[in-house]
Amino acid sequence: MAQTQDAVAVPARLGIRVEGVVQGVGFRPFVHGLARSLDLTGRVVNDAAGVSIEVQGAPDRLARFLERLPLEAPPAAVVETVSVDTLPLADDAAFVIGPSIVSAGHTALVTPDIATCEACRREVLDPTARRYRYPFTSCSACGPRFTIARDVPYDRAATTMAAFAMCGDCAREYADPADRRFHAEPIACPACGPRLRLHDADGRTLDGDPLARAAAAIRAGRIVAVKGLGGYHLAVAAQDEAAVARLRSRKHREEKPFAVMAAGLDSARTLVEVDATAAELLTGVERPIVLLRHRPGAGLAASVAPGNAWLGVM
Repeated sequence: MAQTQDAVAVPARLGIRVEGVVQGVGFRPFVHGLARSLDLTGRVVNDAAGVSIEVQGAPDRLARFLERLPLEAPPAAVVETVSVDTLPLADDAAFVIGPSIVSAGHTALVTPDIATCEACRREVLDPTARRYRYPFTSCSACGPRFTIARDVPYDRAATTMAAFAMCGDCAREYADPADRRFHAEPIACPACGPRLRLHDADGRTLDGDPLARAAAAIRAGRIVAVKGLGGYHLAVAAQDEAAVARLRSRKHREEKPFAVMAAGLDSARTLVEVDATAAELLTGVERPIVLLRHRPGAGLAASVAPGNAWLGVM
């Protein structure tokens, strides 16, 4: 009997290796979602070299999977190579994210830290959200990556977040394929994650709201050392000539310009001339310091960038 057009295609199974910056960028959740959308089965795992995928299904769906894999990858991912092999069929019931494979010869790349995304920013500012005003908020699209990684494959157990056991709410988000924190390794909240603390110059912990007290100290002309992901940021009020001069004296930095941190793009535009390229850089995932022409009359202390027409802004 001749085959009809409705005949079921013989499934195939592929082994796919993806190398580049594919750990810590939401690549496994992306692969998981792509495979499920095409009714494919198999698994995706991190390993010492990148990401390993085994995927099974109808050949036409596998072809679409391979076509879309590099084109629709998360924005922070950098897919350098994709290699494909044919594998024997297996009895997978679904497509899953499997345990990472630990081996010698680490070549996998972990992405640099990614600036807080808009969804997380909205959450931090939402009084009804459980992460309201929580400074360590992140998701699979943003947050610390390289500076918390201790080893690869990039898993929570191989990061500094291993010291913080997930609460029930965070664990549910982590395990939910429909959640933007699906397999987000730095996931945390006020109930289970790190907390802010404020210390005085002698190391004593100060009571009260650390953010409010630190802001008040800066407004009062004090120098505040903010411990960030990769080091300390020394902060003073950029409009306070005496505070900036005191910081220069303490750092023994007589003339080298200081960078200025703005609250947002609108704030930056009051300080410097911001064109479209600069705006893209200032709001990009890297959030770099961008050197731009100083806007006269911006109200900054003259000693921030003495005798300089340019100002570093972030």
